[in-house]
Amino acid sequence: MVDAAARERPPRGGGTVTGDVTGDAGNVRAAKGAAQKGAAKGGVRAKGLGRGSVGLLGSAVIGISTVAPVYCLTSTLGPTAGQVGPHMPAVFLAGFLPMLLVAFAYRELNRAVPDCGTSFTWTVRAFGPRVGWMCGWGLVVATIIVLSNLAGVATSFLYLLLGELTGSAGVAALDDNRIVHVVTCLALIAVATAVSYRGMTATKGTQYVLVALQLAVLALFVAMALAKAPAAAPGFSWDWIDPFAVPSFSSFTAGLSLSIFMFWGWDACLAVNEETEGSDRTPGRAALLAMAVLVGSYLLTGVAAQRYAGAGLGDPRTEDNVFAVLAEPVMGRALGALLFVAVLASAAASLQTTFLPVARTVLAMSAYGALPPSFAVVHPRFRSPGRATVVAGAATGVFYAVMSFLSANVLVDTIYALGLMICFYYAITAFACAWFFRAELRRSARDALFKGVLPVLGGLLLAAVFAKTLHDMWNPAYGTGSSVFGVGSVFVIGVGLLVLGGVLMEVMRRRSPAFFRGESLTAATPVLVAEDA
Repeated sequence: MVDAAARERPPRGGGTVTGDVTGDAGNVRAAKGAAQKGAAKGGVRAKGLGRGSVGLLGSAVIGISTVAPVYCLTSTLGPTAGQVGPHMPAVFLAGFLPMLLVAFAYRELNRAVPDCGTSFTWTVRAFGPRVGWMCGWGLVVATIIVLSNLAGVATSFLYLLLGELTGSAGVAALDDNRIVHVVTCLALIAVATAVSYRGMTATKGTQYVLVALQLAVLALFVAMALAKAPAAAPGFSWDWIDPFAVPSFSSFTAGLSLSIFMFWGWDACLAVNEETEGSDRTPGRAALLAMAVLVGSYLLTGVAAQRYAGAGLGDPRTEDNVFAVLAEPVMGRALGALLFVAVLASAAASLQTTFLPVARTVLAMSAYGALPPSFAVVHPRFRSPGRATVVAGAATGVFYAVMSFLSANVLVDTIYALGLMICFYYAITAFACAWFFRAELRRSARDALFKGVLPVLGGLLLAAVFAKTLHDMWNPAYGTGSSVFGVGSVFVIGVGLLVLGGVLMEVMRRRSPAFFRGESLTAATPVLVAEDA
């Protein structure tokens, strides 16, 4: 059904061009026919996702769950403290600022174009097929990186928890066996893929409990860490939250890259926009709500951990898993095990919800002809992009297995590389907002601020971090210090994945020239709100 308002205003938004594809995973010809039909007509038709499945609270919970605050904290508290020392909370605030500015861009773009392709769809409409394809690739590869790390953290805490429950150091030490660790990771990835394959109904049911568990355990940890802080520990100082007090700009940008990673995932609220009640406004509000909860949690936990551990927080020997070291001293053996449960639940829950944005981005790219049409198949019962979800799971497993044997410090190095990917596609999306709405920026002060000034400022900040990080990561000392032929492994991981995206884009240009000629998605694609049959 065409939105009545769309008939009365000039076309500016976008939707989907694939048709309501509801065949099974093998029904490739039906998906291809629907995509070609939609593209030929230049119209917008539903992709087949379940509409109205998520409300405001559910959308915010998905955003928080995807970020996985407890997992992010145990993975990045140490490395960030190692980079900037006691100014870690300040770097958390600095990382929040560009994310907030970009969130305004996402909110405005979603109001105009509530499409599950999000960054891909919006940047295609603003800058054309090539830029949009690479932006979509940045989102997809960033998600695969974080999925692999989620599986790694979940595996580590699974064996730590089993060791605590059994009282066996040998069980806990199983995580140090690389083969056992990788096999367990692959099993967790397979389970998460299967759950996500079953769609939003299976996904959202457990997220309320898991997110509540994470936040409750974090609150308990903060209270106990502050109460047990040694008398010799450093007292709180306002310098801790002053970004300008960081002595080295290189350290600041390295810490900022990690901080930006800690907020990544809030845009999952937007990826399920076609399945959300009030798809044009609710996802944007949910994203801002999720970010407010996250920044508050990070600041409180960072200050509490620093009050308790002081400079020891950045110890290179323990930086990749801070909570594993602090759990028992801060919370005691019984409650310390609860912290292990919270980290495991955080990683497992995020492992499930993080499939949402990557699968829906691949679905949209396929729908518009930017990827093979087989990825546009939606399961008729679960209303999920089944094939896209399975392929994302397989790619995650392969990536983690390869990287585990390539670098002994793969967890930390891929997190550093992830910061580069995030800056890449968020910055492009922010600039796309200002360009997409360029004709409206003089209409009101609000339009100028939220559609132009704030998104451009956020894009510039992230672009600056991207450029500085790209320069610094060439040095093998960046990250864990590992290298490939004398080049920092973080550089190899980050830049290599972007180059791979460029190669795949050229392959798709030859296989699917219509998309790259601008025939399936353009700035003139009308705003239509399609209803499922």
